[in-house]
Amino acid sequence: MADGADRGPAAGAAGGRAPAQAPERAMWCDERFDFQATFLQCLAKHVPNIYSAEMDPLVEKQEEMVQAAILYPLECYLFGEDPDIFLEKLQQSGTSQLCGKVFKGGETTYSCRDCAVDPTCVLCIDCFQNSIHKNHRYKMHSSTGGGFCDCGDTEAWKAGPLCTKHEPGALSSPKENSECQLNEEIMEHSRRVFPSVIKYIVDMLIWEEEKELPEELTIREKVDSYYCVLFNDEHHSYDHVIYSLQRALGCELGEAQLHTTAIDKEGRRAVKAGHYASCQEAKEEIKRHSENVSQRPLHVEVLHADVMAHQKFALRLGSWLNKLMSYSSDFRQIFCQICLKEEAGSEKPCFISKLMLWDARLHKGARKVLHELIFSSFFMEMEYKKLFAVEFVKYYKALQKEYISDDHDRVLSVTALSVQMFTVPTLARHLIEEQNVITTITETLLEVLPEYLDKNDKFNFQGYSQDKLNRVYSVIYDLRYILVSKPTVWTDRLRERFLEGFVSFLRILTCMQGMEEIKRQIGQHIEVDPDWEAAIAIQMQLKNILLMFQEWCACDEELLLRSYRECHKAVMRCSTNGRSREKTVFHLCGHTLESRPYRVSADPVSIHLPLSRTLAGLHVRLSKTGAISRLHEFVSPEEFQVELLVEYPLRCLVLVAQVAAEMWRRNGLSLISQVFYYQDVKCREEMYDKDIIMLQIGASLMDPNQFLLLILQRYELADAFKKIKPTKDQDLIKQYNVLIEEMLQILIYVVGERYVPGISNVTKEDVIMREIIHLLCIEPMAHSAITKSLPENENNETGLENVIDKVATFKKPGVSGHGVYELKDECLKEFNMFFYHYTKTQHSKAEHTQKKRRKQENRDEALPPPPPPDFSPAFSNVVRILNCDVMMHILRTLLQRAVELETHLWTEAMIQMVLHLLSLGLLEEKQQLQKSPEEEVTFDFYHKATRMGSSALNAVNVLMLLEKLKRVPQLEAQKDTVNWILQMFDMVKRLREKSSLATVGTTSGSEATKGDESTQDKEKAERKRKAEAARLHRQKIMAQMSALQRNFIETHKLLYENTLEAQGKDDATMEEESTSSAIDSSRIALGPKRGPSVAEKEVLTCILCQEEQEVKLESAAMVLSACVQKSTALTQNRSRILELSGDTLDPLFMHPDLPCGTHTGSCGHVMHAACWQKYFEAMQLNFRQRLHVEQIFDLENGEYLCPLCKSLCNTVIPIVPLQAQKINSEDAEAVAQILSLARWLEIVTARISGYSVKNAKGEKQSLPPFTNKGTGNSALEFHSILSFGVQSSAKYSSSIKEMLVLFATTIYRVGLKVAPNEADSRIPMMTWSTCAFTIQCIENLLETEGKPLFGSLQNRQHSGLKALVQFAAAQRTTSPQPLIQKHLIRLLGVLLPNFKGEDTPSLLEVDMFHILVGAVLSFPSLYWEDAVDLQPSSISSAYNHLYLFHLTTLAHIMQIVISSATESPTAHSSDNSEEAQSAQSFCREVCQYTSGCFSQDIPGWLVWDCVKKGIMPYLRCAALFFHYLLGVSPPEELVQVSEEGQFKALCSYLSLPTNLFLLFHEYWDTINPLLQRWCADPVVLSCLKGKSIAIRYPRKRNHLIELPEDYSCLLNQASQFKCPRSSDDEQKHPVLCLFCGAMLCSQNTCCQELVNGEELGACTSHALQCGAGVCMFLKIRECKVVLIEGKTRGCLYPAPYLDEYGETDPGLKRGNPLHLCQERYRKLHLLWQQHCIIEEIARSQETNQIFFGFNWQLL
Repeated sequence: MADGADRGPAAGAAGGRAPAQAPERAMWCDERFDFQATFLQCLAKHVPNIYSAEMDPLVEKQEEMVQAAILYPLECYLFGEDPDIFLEKLQQSGTSQLCGKVFKGGETTYSCRDCAVDPTCVLCIDCFQNSIHKNHRYKMHSSTGGGFCDCGDTEAWKAGPLCTKHEPGALSSPKENSECQLNEEIMEHSRRVFPSVIKYIVDMLIWEEEKELPEELTIREKVDSYYCVLFNDEHHSYDHVIYSLQRALGCELGEAQLHTTAIDKEGRRAVKAGHYASCQEAKEEIKRHSENVSQRPLHVEVLHADVMAHQKFALRLGSWLNKLMSYSSDFRQIFCQICLKEEAGSEKPCFISKLMLWDARLHKGARKVLHELIFSSFFMEMEYKKLFAVEFVKYYKALQKEYISDDHDRVLSVTALSVQMFTVPTLARHLIEEQNVITTITETLLEVLPEYLDKNDKFNFQGYSQDKLNRVYSVIYDLRYILVSKPTVWTDRLRERFLEGFVSFLRILTCMQGMEEIKRQIGQHIEVDPDWEAAIAIQMQLKNILLMFQEWCACDEELLLRSYRECHKAVMRCSTNGRSREKTVFHLCGHTLESRPYRVSADPVSIHLPLSRTLAGLHVRLSKTGAISRLHEFVSPEEFQVELLVEYPLRCLVLVAQVAAEMWRRNGLSLISQVFYYQDVKCREEMYDKDIIMLQIGASLMDPNQFLLLILQRYELADAFKKIKPTKDQDLIKQYNVLIEEMLQILIYVVGERYVPGISNVTKEDVIMREIIHLLCIEPMAHSAITKSLPENENNETGLENVIDKVATFKKPGVSGHGVYELKDECLKEFNMFFYHYTKTQHSKAEHTQKKRRKQENRDEALPPPPPPDFSPAFSNVVRILNCDVMMHILRTLLQRAVELETHLWTEAMIQMVLHLLSLGLLEEKQQLQKSPEEEVTFDFYHKATRMGSSALNAVNVLMLLEKLKRVPQLEAQKDTVNWILQMFDMVKRLREKSSLATVGTTSGSEATKGDESTQDKEKAERKRKAEAARLHRQKIMAQMSALQRNFIETHKLLYENTLEAQGKDDATMEEESTSSAIDSSRIALGPKRGPSVAEKEVLTCILCQEEQEVKLESAAMVLSACVQKSTALTQNRSRILELSGDTLDPLFMHPDLPCGTHTGSCGHVMHAACWQKYFEAMQLNFRQRLHVEQIFDLENGEYLCPLCKSLCNTVIPIVPLQAQKINSEDAEAVAQILSLARWLEIVTARISGYSVKNAKGEKQSLPPFTNKGTGNSALEFHSILSFGVQSSAKYSSSIKEMLVLFATTIYRVGLKVAPNEADSRIPMMTWSTCAFTIQCIENLLETEGKPLFGSLQNRQHSGLKALVQFAAAQRTTSPQPLIQKHLIRLLGVLLPNFKGEDTPSLLEVDMFHILVGAVLSFPSLYWEDAVDLQPSSISSAYNHLYLFHLTTLAHIMQIVISSATESPTAHSSDNSEEAQSAQSFCREVCQYTSGCFSQDIPGWLVWDCVKKGIMPYLRCAALFFHYLLGVSPPEELVQVSEEGQFKALCSYLSLPTNLFLLFHEYWDTINPLLQRWCADPVVLSCLKGKSIAIRYPRKRNHLIELPEDYSCLLNQASQFKCPRSSDDEQKHPVLCLFCGAMLCSQNTCCQELVNGEELGACTSHALQCGAGVCMFLKIRECKVVLIEGKTRGCLYPAPYLDEYGETDPGLKRGNPLHLCQERYRKLHLLWQQHCIIEEIARSQETNQIFFGFNWQLL
């Protein structure tokens, strides 16, 4: 829609336009005129002209014309004065209490778990931030769109319904919040204007004629001007529509994309204009191209231009009305009255119903306007909301059927509004009572699913349509919404209507009872798995509705009993059909069962029994409320037929048992999946659990022996407990054993599972506590894992938080992982090994964990059941099963088989269950005896168990069998349990024998404990003895081993002496070293006093061939895997535009901003160069053979994964050994006399001048001319540099040279983003640059982490840096020396102005550490002679290093002093130290040389402070560089962290005075002229005058941006984010760059950029500038971090926000409040600063290859 919808109160009502419309306005105002006719006449005249160019509309122009010609006069007439003034007055007079903000898709909504009536009650971000709920337990979720904010709705909140913005009196107006009443005249005008406007909108939106308009709108001759209009649907993909348009219209790709985007957004678009015939032809073409076998064609219409114009204007009027509604309640009420008014005597629906019924045929844009209008009018007035709801329910069936056959999303359907009405408690009550809404919804459900009913009127979803079922679920949701809040007061009418609805709902359940029956496949495997998902999905959807119906019924005793009767009838009706067969008789232990023959393994069976399960639920509620005593009034005992009720759930449980026994394996996966969901937490409440309850109902009402016989018969185990014939069929035996185990388990559950309110006297909290205890008995669990394992109620709550702290303690997480709950020790006694919600895996895991724990505590391993709570009266008979004859027979038979060792007829699990049943029987009897006198206790388990099985001579009782069982070797693990049971027998026997109840309680308890103690003591002693024996055994073995060792040493004496000698030597050298380290003077790296190099012999092992090799110059090369990458980790200016291609870049000088460097990192793994080459070639070959597989790494660019640690690498660093150099102290002293800085400068100048002259004789003078002051014999001077000591250059093996070239070329290629070129002159520059930059990164990292400079590097960093520095020193030898000299002269030009060339930057425009590294590494090139390859000796290089370092240090001090000139002192200090005085005198000189630009008023102490702080990073980097270059050990102070000691130690190590200004005084004569030249530099003067800004030292340490502590603040920022490039209100995906804080619009076409001819998404193009291709973003709405590298790679990473349980929440699925975890954020920071982002992406992509489908380029 036109942007005008968002204009201000009445934008565009320009005063200049008003007079033109005066006559028209006057005419409207005239009472005699028929307003409607005049209004339509005006529209007929203007609208076709305004909206004439639909192919390429000028939106702003159209809006202006609409304002001037129609809306402005209309508003003037309506308000009677200037619209702007009037609306301003209305605006200030107060707003509605209801917020009513309509959510867009993706917008964040908040719900309060403490105060919301149900989870659909939500707040927008503004209301939430200003409400009391901010401090409650809230949830955050992303809206799917279409809902609205419930702030101000008192029915939605238990507390705090209003935020501070919407509270009465919150606005500045003194009036209370009743909105300004409109005067009568305006009301009258509204009553005249609104009907015409509304009628016009309705007529135009539901207008079906394509060529004609209504008569009243046709005033001009009809022209042959048509549009071919394409409509949106959800079947065709974007690409398909684009393709169809290109083919049909022959348009360009860009135009087709524009059309498609507009169609998707607005719902329709004119794609061709012209005569009717041409448009018709285009229509046919589009249809033809879009149709294929599986898809219907696109929806296309040919509309007359005037029809199109009026329909478009109708929507514009809709938005105008929508805006008007927000100003006044009176406007809303008049609008609603007109919309609801039905024509007298007409059957036609009112306006709003017409629009609702037409909704499914409207296009997207029209629907949006209509729905917004409903929100802003009807839903803001409670009275009219009610009337609207009545209309909605009246047409409910029609609307839902329309929606189900429509293809648009639910958000765009009027049916989605149901949640706004059905969840309002009073409205829901009204709709149930007056409109019978429950019946309406259930009938709708039956009416939309008729095609899925089979001949028996049961559902069968074979070949279902997923899309259709998803739409049917919306009807089920409506049922859930209407039932969400239970009524507190029941009226007779409400009772009747609800019961009517319940009976109607039972009809649906009847269609589901026994649906999709299955039969066991015998012989052949099933060919095609049947569709099972739909039935289970509907079961899941209905789960909460079934529970809610049961809860509603339970609210009222009368209603509960009547509902029970109706449900019982329905079950009986479904159960009667299989009664044709004759009954059979089954005898066992003198008991007889008559039943109809049925075998689960042969007859059809269904897992779907919602009717039986609903009855079970109602029965439990009868028991809980006590209403069960009146049940006989409603269902007579004859009608009850408990055996029939139990039959179907029992069959279902038998089916599960038979599946476990693998009897149904030929039925395929569909059955296994159904059984899984039957017991899974998502369904079990209304499936498995209710079947167990139904069996308990059966057990409580049937004779126990009959009940057990029925179970034996249904489990098909009747023969298994009679005298059985031995069989050799192992499969059959296994099958029987599993079935017996499953049956025993069900018996344990029937007797022991009492934690259901109504079956025993427990609360819901007790039930949840028990669930949690059993989950935590398996292992400690995260909050989310526990939540997932607990069933949710209708409000999506599990009740976990209310009870978790009673049973568990929370353990906070570390830097990774999540927090977990651990069970409290006092709750361990609640553990029941046969807990009915355990899966098989959980059962064995829990048993193992608990036994292990008891073992560690030195206790026995018995895990008896905890005493269960008592059954409620209605279920008290269930326990009789335990002591009935059939049960005793079963237990005795199984124990006997174990004792007689009939190995194939019993299993340990079976015996475990038998023991568990015995325990339950004894516990029950003990509890009964402790509560009542013995003569009243009829439960005689002890008596039955000790009675003989038969009168035969060899008969035994259970007690005797247990004694024998202890001696069975296979049951060693059960021994402790058997002992416990025998003790219990003993205790019950004593309780039986005691006559007085009081003494029974005390003595039996104490005696039992005595008994317990005595056996426990015995067992402890036994364990102690075993442990002692084991210890002695170990001692003996150790003694034997050492004897063997001594023997071996004796035999190989010679070998050992040698090694011992070598060790001795090593120790001696170690001692020497330790003594020398005490003499601090040896720890100096520069100058004549340079300490010795510690060059240890390096023997390394190749990770590929596992062979060792010593690193030598002449040996074959060994290499370290490495990764070179561009980095902006140290940049001081993120706004600087980076050069994407380095074709023209000169990398010799690094700007002090450090905008972008080249970092080299290594994982520290060593290979032979030859092995690596073979490995790389093998990978290339492998890649060529598997072209269809997408690779994580780019082999073309030399990428590979390290063979050992799988880090991403793109090159290798050759390992060059350190040349140990020793300085003769006498020679050094002799040289010291002659070689002052001045002399050294003269020699260097002469040497460079000499080269310059030589070169000039050649082609041309490539170097600047030099003044060679005071030199005598120039040739002599030219060679004088050699006189202080030279030596021949190191000779490298060819393979090392090859690797030097390879690595240098990679640095050049990656660092400059250019094609490799081994001859390029910039290769050496890049080598020095990466060396300097990598050292700066490492220094920065150590400082940030607060670690010492030396000794704290990781091994990978240490070996990588060592190899890099040695490589950088050696690389010079592979380049032409004149080239290196040329670079050196340019570098020196910064320091020595007489070398300055045209391209030499100013002192303030270079990073001095880069200059130092470049100069030191290139300086040996001055020793190069044509005939001989020389390099400086140790003494020469010592002086070269010293003077180069001092020069750069002086220049750096100068940089710091100049940049500190603008700093104002923060504190006054009277520091008058020597350093401060030196600084003061130095400043005077600088002031003089800069002609007073440098202020003399800056105090000396401040300058010294700035210099000392500012120079630290430079000194630290220099110390690292010289340490790795020369191998001189650093002073001890640099291996510890100490601020003060560090500065002195650095100065000492680098041969600097601690008062750095003394350096100037020491070399004053030499430095003075340099200083003058530096000060005279135009850039320096400009900076001092304040015209330009110099970088401050120390540079700021980069950190990731500061994030708010509370995540909702970020969501708030995101909600205010407006995409800079798009004006529509569509929801965006805001992402936050964590490097610079920029918020971007991700994954959206509006923000894609064209970079080098490629379309890149906002994030990818931002990353190229912000992080040189590597970047880190936070997706705000999804709470995920995205790491990206380049254009093709990226991965997701956990966000640093955690909820209170220490867990992240990607996608805000759980919605808990999130808070920033500093440790995790620091981990992200380190990932960036350690340059490990690329590595992390590669690792992630290797493990989750799912992301290959994602187009990172368009992120």
